[in-house]
Amino acid sequence: MIIPTKYLPRALPTLLALGVMLIGVRDAHAKPPSIILVMADDVGYGDFSCLGNPIVQTPNFDRFYRQSVRFTNFHVSPTSSATRAALLTGRHEFHSGVTDTMQERERMRLEATTIGQVLHAAGYATGIFGQWHLGDEAAYQPEKRGFEETFIHGGGALGETQPGSGGDAPGNTHSDPVVLHNGEFVETLGFSTDVFFHHAIEWMDEQLDAGKPYFACIMPTAAHDPAICPPEYERRYTGKVPPKLAPYFGMIANLDDNFGHLLDKLQEWGSEETTLVIFLTDHGGSSGVEIFNAGMRGGAGTPYEGGTRGPMFWRWSGQWQAGTDVAALTAHLDLFPTLAHLAGAEIPPAVAAQLEGRDLFPLLNDPAAPWPDRHLYTHVAGWPRGEVAKFKYTNSSVRNTRYSLVNNTELYDLQTDPGQATNVSSEHADEAEKLRSAYDRWWAEIQADLVNENAVGPKESAFKERYRKQFGDGPAK
Repeated sequence: MIIPTKYLPRALPTLLALGVMLIGVRDAHAKPPSIILVMADDVGYGDFSCLGNPIVQTPNFDRFYRQSVRFTNFHVSPTSSATRAALLTGRHEFHSGVTDTMQERERMRLEATTIGQVLHAAGYATGIFGQWHLGDEAAYQPEKRGFEETFIHGGGALGETQPGSGGDAPGNTHSDPVVLHNGEFVETLGFSTDVFFHHAIEWMDEQLDAGKPYFACIMPTAAHDPAICPPEYERRYTGKVPPKLAPYFGMIANLDDNFGHLLDKLQEWGSEETTLVIFLTDHGGSSGVEIFNAGMRGGAGTPYEGGTRGPMFWRWSGQWQAGTDVAALTAHLDLFPTLAHLAGAEIPPAVAAQLEGRDLFPLLNDPAAPWPDRHLYTHVAGWPRGEVAKFKYTNSSVRNTRYSLVNNTELYDLQTDPGQATNVSSEHADEAEKLRSAYDRWWAEIQADLVNENAVGPKESAFKERYRKQFGDGPAK
């Protein structure tokens, strides 16, 4: 391995790590890594060439796939805010009061403890770049939830207007977006995904210069509607897919290029062996499912496999076997305890007692490690205000490794029917009843945590109000 002279100080941890590997000591004694978590929006399992898409070309994700531990039965929530809350807290999103993507029900309750807070307390620099979508009012913003560097847009998409407190700055678009940087709006130049990755990479470079481990959450809006991308990316798919999908896949191609640039930077810095990189998506497939959905039923906003199953790839070079598949039933809930473990961070006892996620460390080292069966609970939520009781089973599912009970009446044997085509509830009534009983207990437990159901937001969204105070009535650009 040849390391440029200018990066030798940064590469010393890498060389030390390689030395440890050479004498045969693994994992447990490795220095805690810096952590980069990249999560795409509205991109599904089937939107990558490495996972079977016959049209989309994602060469950088493909090479990362080959270098990674891949979780092949990994699940998130069926909507954006829900996945973000569950990932950051290690608990089902309902425990944080998140039951929608708008109307104050996207706000993550103030009492929640995030992995950002835990890692920051352990000495990590923490930053988030792109989408937050867990409350746009000041008290709910990421700088109050463990992130010291914030570079975000509002709402669930650039330029989005929502009723209540959520929503982005007025007139924002993917082109030259106005971004809230550490509490102040700044003008940027370029396509949004380029802007978010560029700023994240600059920030990571600063942390390396300071010799500080970092936790960087890069969460671009791509490929969320509106489907807009630089023309050269859209042209790659013009004529190959329906017109509305060409810019969508173009956004994914641009995302792939940015991800590749990030990987190249880590190599240039000589920090591949001291940096853990994780990639996942925030829910099941959206626009792209009509082209390829990996044989799954449903997509984003549904309780079927296609709504929750997504890609998750982990790479910590020199620590885990590249190109390894993990088939165990895993979820976004598991990132909190795993990242805390790898960082050597202390989880406060009261927080640890509430965690629902499991430490993935055994599976990262050995895909065949013991992994007891578990239940995962899904609810699309978004019910009308005051009608939660009526929607107990509507758009819901509970599953274990083999069976999934959907909407309380549809039982699917995922071992023999991964596409969920045949309801076997009559043939396996005992399995359906076991899952139903587990779901009923869970539903009763979460009722007290639905703290945002009657929340009333302001007349003007928080970002619009903040924007107006900074710029007046005139445009920022």
